[in-house]
Amino acid sequence: MPAPATHGDHDPLARFNALPAAAAQELLLTCCHSHRWAERVTAHRPYPTLDALLAAADEAGYDLSVADRDGALAAESSATPHPDAPPAAHTALRAAHAAYESRFGHAFVISLDGVRPGERLDQVLAGIRSRLANEPDEERVVAADELRRLARGRLAHHLGAAANRAQTAVRASGMR
Repeated sequence: MPAPATHGDHDPLARFNALPAAAAQELLLTCCHSHRWAERVTAHRPYPTLDALLAAADEAGYDLSVADRDGALAAESSATPHPDAPPAAHTALRAAHAAYESRFGHAFVISLDGVRPGERLDQVLAGIRSRLANEPDEERVVAADELRRLARGRLAHHLGAAANRAQTAVRASGMR
C-alpha cells in the first residue's frame, strides 16, 4: 500500500501552512474562540509536522490571559444529547448545564476524544456533577485544560478530515 501523500494539494498540513493569515485564523477560531490564540498559532507557521502544530496550539493555550480564556469559554456552547436520547436525558443535561453555568458563569467544556458515542452523555453528566464541587479557582484551571484539549482535538479533526477527503479523492481517481 503506498504511503499517503505528504505534499501539495493532498497534504492538509501543507495547505494550512500556505493559507493566508486571515484564512488560517478563521479556521483556528473554529477550534478555539480566542483571537490571541489563533494569531499566535498562525504566526508560527510553517509547521513541519502535525505534532508540531498541535504542540504549538497547546503552548498558545497555556499562554492565554485570563480575559482571553474567559472570552473563549464564553463563546462555547453546552453540548446537547443525541436527538434520539430519551426526554429524561435532555432534562437532566439541561438542569446540569444550568447549575454549572450558574455556578461558574460559562458553558461546561469537556473533551470527549476517545469516548464512545454511547458513553458521551454519561461522561458529560458525570463530569458536570463532579466539577460542580470544585472551587471557582480550581474549576478555572480544569476548564482551561479542557478548552486546550478541545482546541487540539478540533484542530486535529479539521486536518484529519481534510486528509481523509484528499485520500478518498486520490483513490477515486485511480491514482493510488
